[in-house]
Amino acid sequence: MQDNPQIAIINLLPLIFLFVLFYFLLIRPQQKKQREHQKLIQSLKKNDEIVTVGGIHGTIVNVKEKTFVVRVDNNVKMEIDKSSVSYLKKKRDDSAK
Repeated sequence: MQDNPQIAIINLLPLIFLFVLFYFLLIRPQQKKQREHQKLIQSLKKNDEIVTVGGIHGTIVNVKEKTFVVRVDNNVKMEIDKSSVSYLKKKRDDSAK
């Protein structure tokens, strides 16, 4: 029995189709989400109101290289990793003060 190259390719088509489907449904959207989150972190500045992945609400008072200092209450400040910011609650304008 001779192996026909066309049959081998036809047998691989479902596997190739599944890989392409997997890429467009799972991998690509996740990469897009990561890029958007990275843009968000880079755009954050002093006086922006944020929410962390742990659900802590606060206002950025200082931006460091890898961390933010966040005021969560009067006289209560926390230093958090930039990656722990979940989303921007409200962007504040520095010129308003």
